[in-house]
Amino acid sequence: MLFNSYVFIFAFLPITLGGYFLLTHKHWLRAAQIWLTLSSLCFYGYSSPIFLLVMVLSIAFNHQMGGWIAAAKPQGNTAKIRLWSGIVFNIAIIGYYKYTGFAIASFNGLSGANLPIPEIILPIGISFYTFTQIAYLVDVYRGEIQGGNYNLLTYSLFVVFFPQLIAGPILRHDEFIPQLGKLRVYVFSHKNFALGTVIFCLGLAKKVLIADTLSPWVALVFNNAPSVNCLEAWVGALSYTLQLYFDFSGYSDMAIGLGLMFNLRLPINFDSPYKAISIVDFWRRWHITLSNFLRDYLYIPLGGSRKGEGRRYANLLTTMLLGGLWHGAGWTFVIWGGLHGLYLCINHGWRKLKLLTLPKPMGWALTFLAVIFSWALFRAQTFTQASQILGAMLGFGEIVIPGSPKGKLAFLTDFGLQVQPWSQFSYLPNVWESELLSLLLIFALILGAVSLPNTQQIVHHFQPNWRWAIAVGLLASFCLLSLNRVSEFLYFQF
Repeated sequence: MLFNSYVFIFAFLPITLGGYFLLTHKHWLRAAQIWLTLSSLCFYGYSSPIFLLVMVLSIAFNHQMGGWIAAAKPQGNTAKIRLWSGIVFNIAIIGYYKYTGFAIASFNGLSGANLPIPEIILPIGISFYTFTQIAYLVDVYRGEIQGGNYNLLTYSLFVVFFPQLIAGPILRHDEFIPQLGKLRVYVFSHKNFALGTVIFCLGLAKKVLIADTLSPWVALVFNNAPSVNCLEAWVGALSYTLQLYFDFSGYSDMAIGLGLMFNLRLPINFDSPYKAISIVDFWRRWHITLSNFLRDYLYIPLGGSRKGEGRRYANLLTTMLLGGLWHGAGWTFVIWGGLHGLYLCINHGWRKLKLLTLPKPMGWALTFLAVIFSWALFRAQTFTQASQILGAMLGFGEIVIPGSPKGKLAFLTDFGLQVQPWSQFSYLPNVWESELLSLLLIFALILGAVSLPNTQQIVHHFQPNWRWAIAVGLLASFCLLSLNRVSEFLYFQF
């Protein structure tokens, strides 16, 4: 079930909210937790009923394994064996569904074999709920859970809480479960509900009005990668840079807003990442919960920066390579992760050597360009497609400038450039009957992403008055009228 669908907004959400607060009003708190857990399972099963059993078995196994780890001597050999058994089990499940085809295809390519590649459908959200549970097992092993383990109902609700189930934010037990022990969570809050509604509508607008509008532009360019020119390649890369941000941050906003409707606070996942002035700054702002997971459960256990600069850079590269692989079963994702690992090594090395401090505008420009090039690789289906898009962006192919061939830009032909009418740009979107307006919209969105306040900053000024009511009402109306072109969130496939 999608957040941006009529069945969710007009059926599932009202029924789930109504049932939950009806039970809490009667002080049936445990029944309210059961209701929310079952509703979340229905939410997941609506989209992929065949994989509901996989998730339920995963939850049952990890809860039991958490109990076994807690029962062993803290951080002793038995606990460590049980921890690694749990990690291997989780990786085996995600490995089968997500990486079997990739592994066989890679083996065929390297060995010349022709092994059949099975058609395995990837369960939605498996990367998110698997990482959540791996982190839980590690925390149990570290002795960070009071009492050693939670009861099955509490643990299940922590994993399946529907706002974050399919695409995050990646939850940690200490961010969510302690809230379930507070009585105010079970009392309807007009303030939280209003604030949650505003955040949900802002996220829905990001997804429906911006990301989905950019989606066909991206597809046109990348699907025609062999024949796009320089300008068209930049339109595609910039459109995807914006589409991915507004799509995923929109989902995260909607998840946070939905959580607030139930008086439950989910962690912030984005903090204006395109305002970053360095790659280190970018990863503190982009997909924050994944960055924190990779830092706390991979980079630091590998040694972090505690064992010298050489080891630090090796750990950064390893962490980002695995982070890239987490995003998808393909070498383009792995290289994307390695590229960001290289970016981070350069960034840390630059600081370590105390080289020239770049002005903030220059730091921002270099960071944004580096991110755009990496997103082009991230979006490409193959290395060939990536090289075609990146080559066109760098001007290795034909460089064509839109305009009048006999107009003011005609002098550019002296420099080996071609000037063609706008109508010749076959892959640029023609939504407003002028590609120029399309380009202006892209740059307007970039300007907004780097200068305007983000969702958290906007709702910080929220006041329950008629001005806010009219503004949010109009925004919600535009979104609802656009739901006839329902599309999945990009991170569902990662």
